[in-house]
Amino acid sequence: MRRFLVVRTDRVGDVVMITPMLRELKKRFPDAYLGALTNDRTAPVLHHNPHLDALITDDLDQGSFWKTVQAIRSHRFTDALMVWPAKRAAYQLFLAGIPRRLGVGHKLYEVITFMRTVTRDYDPPQHEAQYCMKLARAVGVTTDDLTPEVYVSPQEREWARAHLRRLGIPEASRVIVVHSGSGNTAPNWSEERYFRLLTAMLEKDTLRRVHVLLTALEMSSGLRRRIADLGDDRIHDVTAEVGPLRRLISVIAASHALVASSTGPLHLASGLGIRTVGIFCRRPLYCGAHWGALGPLAVNLDAPEEHCRAHCDARTERCAFEDGIRVEDVLQHLEL
Repeated sequence: MRRFLVVRTDRVGDVVMITPMLRELKKRFPDAYLGALTNDRTAPVLHHNPHLDALITDDLDQGSFWKTVQAIRSHRFTDALMVWPAKRAAYQLFLAGIPRRLGVGHKLYEVITFMRTVTRDYDPPQHEAQYCMKLARAVGVTTDDLTPEVYVSPQEREWARAHLRRLGIPEASRVIVVHSGSGNTAPNWSEERYFRLLTAMLEKDTLRRVHVLLTALEMSSGLRRRIADLGDDRIHDVTAEVGPLRRLISVIAASHALVASSTGPLHLASGLGIRTVGIFCRRPLYCGAHWGALGPLAVNLDAPEEHCRAHCDARTERCAFEDGIRVEDVLQHLEL
C-alpha cells in the first residue's frame, strides 16, 4: 500500500493550495494512506478534511526537530511530496527514512538528501495550486481539477449561525466579509481605500440588506474609530472572536462573499465555496494568475497593465496599484 505524505509548512493560503492534490491523490490511489505535514498554526486549515488519514504538525522550533522526525517515521510513509522548498522538512523526510521523496527546484539540501525534484516554470506564471499538482502528477495523478476544499463541521456551522444572531444580523441578510489585512505578504489596498469601499457599500441601494464583517486582526485603531464613528449597525468588527483560525473559517463559511487582497482568508473563502473578490498587483509573483482565488465563484481583479506601466517600478518592486482597481470594480461583483 502506498503511504503518501504531502508537505507544506508555510502560510494559511499556501496550505489551501495543497487541498486539490490531497483530493486527487485519494481519487487516484483510493486505498493509499494519505498524510500531511504543516506547521502548528496552519494545520487547522486541514481539520475535517475527509481525504486525510493523518495530520502531522511541526512548530518549526529548533527543539522539536527530532520529535517531528519521529512522528513522521511512525507512519511508515513510502512517498513524500514537498511542494515548496523547505530545508528543515527536507532533512526531516530523509531522516524519517521515507524511500521516495520528491521536491521542488535544485537546492543543495535536496542534493545532499538524494531527493528527486521537479522544476517550477515561472514564465509565464502558473497558479500556485498548479505547481503543487505538478508533484501529484509526477506520481500518477492525471486530473486538471484545481478546486480547493476547506471543511467545517456541523457544530462549527451552528456556532457561526448563532454568532451572527448574537450580532443582530437577520437570517435573510447577505453577509460580506471585508478582510483589509494581508500580513505584509502581498501588495494591498490602503486602509483608506477599504474605508471608501465600506461607505460605498452602505450607500448602495442594491446592497442595503448587506451586513459587513470585519476580520483583519491587524486593522489599525484609527480605522476602527472611523468605522465606529459611522454609527451604522450593519458593520460588525468580529476580530475579537476570530483569532483562532477555526473560528475565522467558521465565520467565513456562514457568509455569502469575501473581499481581500492576496491573503489566506481569500483562499479559505474559495475553499469554502463562497463568492470571493480578490485584488492583485500585476507583478508575476503576486498576480491573480499565480495567486488568484479558485473555483466557480471567484473573481480576481488585477491592476490594468497600462496603469502599472505608468505608476509601478519593477526594479524596486514599487507597487502603486491603489488606483488601478477602483471601489466600483469591486462593488459590481458584490451586487450579484
